[in-house]
Order: sequence, then structure tokens, then C-alpha cells
Amino acid sequence: MEFIPQFGNVAFTLVAFIAALSIIVAIHEYGHYIVGRWSGIHAEVFSIGFGPVLASRVDRHGTRWQIAALPFGGYVKFLGDADAASGKDGAAIDALDVAERRRSMHGAPLWARAATVAAGPVFNFILSILVFAGFVLASGQAIEEARVGTPKALPADMQVLQEGDLITSIDGTPIASLADVRSLSEAVPSVPTLSYEIERDGVAMTVDAVAPWIPVVEAVTPQSAAMAAGLEVGDVIRAIDGEPVYAFRQLRSAVEASEGGALALDVWRDGEMLEFTLSPRRMDLPLAEGGFETRWLIGIRGGLFFEPVTEPVGLLDAAQYGVAQTGFIIQSSLSGLWHMITGAISSCNLQGPIGIAETSGAAASQGLDDFIWFIAVLSTAVGLLNLFPIPVLDGGHLLFHAYEAVAGKPPSDKALKIFMSVGLMLLLSLMLFALTNDIFCP
Repeated sequence: MEFIPQFGNVAFTLVAFIAALSIIVAIHEYGHYIVGRWSGIHAEVFSIGFGPVLASRVDRHGTRWQIAALPFGGYVKFLGDADAASGKDGAAIDALDVAERRRSMHGAPLWARAATVAAGPVFNFILSILVFAGFVLASGQAIEEARVGTPKALPADMQVLQEGDLITSIDGTPIASLADVRSLSEAVPSVPTLSYEIERDGVAMTVDAVAPWIPVVEAVTPQSAAMAAGLEVGDVIRAIDGEPVYAFRQLRSAVEASEGGALALDVWRDGEMLEFTLSPRRMDLPLAEGGFETRWLIGIRGGLFFEPVTEPVGLLDAAQYGVAQTGFIIQSSLSGLWHMITGAISSCNLQGPIGIAETSGAAASQGLDDFIWFIAVLSTAVGLLNLFPIPVLDGGHLLFHAYEAVAGKPPSDKALKIFMSVGLMLLLSLMLFALTNDIFCP
């Protein structure tokens, strides 16, 4: 496999990975820290990274904030913790008076400890929700009517509509909204132009223009065949294996029919014709209604030949979108894990550090927006992973707290040490399995 994507080098990939991970870790650990402080638990150390300390300062609350040499994680060490995993330092706690013991992680009330532990993953989810909401606030949402916004840059021989045109019918099918235009993506014939009835400056007229869903690249998926081949956003695919294509569904059909065989693409880019050869890859895609479908893909998303007219989105609608997007990532991640366990989809869908690093670099190479979006997706995944009921992870600590709430006392120190050792072995095994996927999966 290619350990470093073709778009860049080792340094670029590592910088992107470290930047993404550091942001996510900082938010996660800040959740632990701030809720712990609000709950009366004293944080002795807030660290981004592990190992030798590169820089540090102590704030007025007595917490040492530091950056360490190994930037692949972080931790908050609370009063009474024996280590970064919040192991109990029995001797240190015994030496504390009653007031100080209350300020330790292990001497605080159960509600304070549980809230502090849960805050890390919750802050990861909040980061994702804010990012997704921010995107829709910045871009707005498409208005309901089928009005042409800014036409995309296309070859000179491709006839398009003008900005402001209101589409009332396509190829004889009445159009009442932009949703009607989208629904025609599979119905209109694959021909160079279609007949449109439009209103332009208040005047009704009939004009010819390209199909709404032309084979223009609107997005390139990281670690895909398209990215490896060098396709870029804005490329227009004119032919596949010498056969002209006029609609995105022709491209999709050709990719499916290839069953992984090489495809030759004639691509228009900024006034030039280029040739690319790529082989579709078999991928498992989450479905909105749940489950997965396995398809041959090259890793691009198509779109309309114009940008729809947009309108501002309110804070409530943006927040609802952020929550829905975060919820979909959680649901599809859990569904994917279950389908991998049952063998319904390939275990190669589980990425390790190399795969995540490559995806980080790929997202960063496509621009700041894509990189920020990737950080939000990864933040959700990190928050979800930390909630798994595995000792060492936050979910394992919450499981111990749940036991204490039911039994009236925490597990014994001996039992906790055993559970933590088992949890560490499970986590290391999972990481090794994911790393093996990075190396051996296609």
C-alpha cells in the first residue's frame, strides 16, 4: 500500500495529522478539566502530548499547562491520580486531609467524578456540532425554488443557463422546486442538451442546456482512486473509455460495470483536456436508513451545473443540522462496527493511525474547509471510542461509577488494577489490528 498519499510528503501528512489530533485532544481534555474544576476537583497537570515537557506554565489555580514532545494524545492529571489514566495513588490520598481529599478525583462525590469523566467525550461531540452548524451558517441553505445561482466553470461547448433563471420545466417535466430538479437526475435522457422552460427577467422562454447533473467533480474523497489518480474539484469528465458522457449517472454506471477494471477518463480542466486512468475500489457505504451497501466507486461526488441560490439559516436550524450530522456519524460508526463483527462488511473499514494520518493529509490538501470538516468527523469518532466500556477509556471509568452507584461502593483497588490491565491489553490489541489493516488492506 502507499503509506504517504501522492499529493504530498511525509512532513505534510504528519503536520496535518498532529494538528487535527492536537485540536481534538485539547478539546477532549479541556472537557475533563473544566467540568472537574466546576465540580471541585483540582487538576494538577493539563498536558498536550506525552514524554519530555517542551514548555509549561502554572496558572492561578495551581494547574500546570504543558506541551510535551510526543504529540499523539494528552491527559489531565487530577489530585490523587497515580498516572495519566487516572489510576489511584492510595498513599497520596491517605496523606490528604478531609478538605483536600474532596478536591481529589478519588475523594470527590460520585456525581462529580462521573460528570468529569463524561465531559471529555461530550466536549468532542459539542465541537463536532459547532463545526457542522458553523458550516451551514456560513454557506446558508438552498432556497426551495429552482433558481440558478452562479453557473460553474464548464467547457465552452456546454450550454448552460444564466444566473437568475427560474426553471419551470426540464424535457417536458414540470419543475416546482429545486427538489424536483434533483429528483430528475435518473430520469432525463443522456444527451448533450435538454430543453428547459425558464423565466428570465420575467419573460418565459425555452432554451437548450446541459443536463442538471453533469459529470462535474464537486468533491474528491480522501484515499480514493480519484485522489490517487489526481482528479480535482471542478474537473469535468467528458468521456469514459472513449465514450462521451453527458450525465453523472453514466459515469456511475460505467464505474459499477467495470467491477474494478481500469477506466480511461477524458477530463476538462481549466480549458485543457487531460487523460487519467484509474481503477474503481470496492467500498462499504453507510445508508441513511441504517445498514450498508457495497459498491464500486472512484471517490468523487457530482453536483448540479450551477450553484443554487441560498438563504441564511437561523441558529436553531443550524444547531439541529449539527446535532443530526453528529448523530449520523455515531449511528453509522456503531452500525459499521457491528457489521464488521458479524462479517457483513470488510474489517478493512477500520483504520489505524497510518490510515487516519493519510486521511488527515488528504483532507488538508483539499483546503481549510475540508480539513475542518474532517476534524469534526474525527472528533465525533474519538468521543464515541472513548465511551466504549473498556477499562482505561472514559467509558470504562463510567462503568465503574455505575457499579459504585448500584453497589454503594467502588470496585476494590485490586480489582481495578486487574480491569485496567485487561482494558489496556484490549485497547492495544485493537490498535494493533487497525495498524495491520493500514499495512495490508488494499
